[in-house]
Amino acid sequence: MHKSYPSDLTPEQGELLEFLLPAAKRRGRPRTDLLLILNAIFYVLCEGCTWRGLPGDFPPWQTVYTYFRNWRKDGTWLAIHDQLYQWSRSDIDRPLSPSELIIDSQSVKTATMVHEDVGYDGAKKVKGRKRHLAVDTLGLSVRVLVTQASVPEREGGKQLLKRIHDMGQRVSRVHTIWVDGGYDGLPFFKWAIDTLRWVILVVLRPTEAKGFVLLRKRWKVERTFGWWNWCRRLSKDYEALVQTSETFLYLAMIRIMVRRLA
Repeated sequence: MHKSYPSDLTPEQGELLEFLLPAAKRRGRPRTDLLLILNAIFYVLCEGCTWRGLPGDFPPWQTVYTYFRNWRKDGTWLAIHDQLYQWSRSDIDRPLSPSELIIDSQSVKTATMVHEDVGYDGAKKVKGRKRHLAVDTLGLSVRVLVTQASVPEREGGKQLLKRIHDMGQRVSRVHTIWVDGGYDGLPFFKWAIDTLRWVILVVLRPTEAKGFVLLRKRWKVERTFGWWNWCRRLSKDYEALVQTSETFLYLAMIRIMVRRLA
């Protein structure tokens, strides 16, 4: 018997996600119940446990991890994220492509056993990795990028914007990118105009302001960072590979979007 956990999907949410998953192979063993697999993956995301620490009422952790890893490597998770993103915009009568994006970065510590792609962010005094995030004006992620924490905002921003530009028609309406002061600089602005045909607008915190200040557009990406705090797996970077780190960030957004749509 499977217990009920706060991270579990409802039958409607599970049905929506299963519709987007690859079909079962014609040969081989019977497929494991995909709803249990999805619930186990979201349990790891939300509760922050290790794969080996999955409760016994889930399928064997090796099975769960194999599904997670295979769907990461073949692009299934990213395809699900992009499809749910388009449905989420369509559901509120928004064009499928956003017109404005907000980008920002977040430096997080890495777990003790993580040693690849680890750097030191001198500004934030953090040794670990840096999460670069681009969201639309709804706060929904468009693309994420995980790098060493030592990578400057402008360099990470270039890599992130290149990923977005490579999406083609799905971002055909984009014309403006909102950023904070960490991305300020004429070479970065010129690169964005000449290469991507996008305008960079900087929103700075008022010098006379004290305490919390709601900054135009920028508060939306900060809110998305706040949504990630509900997932304990994201409190640090526990992943050996940055590709796995990015997948968990997409999974956090998948969980938000599927709950809204279902």
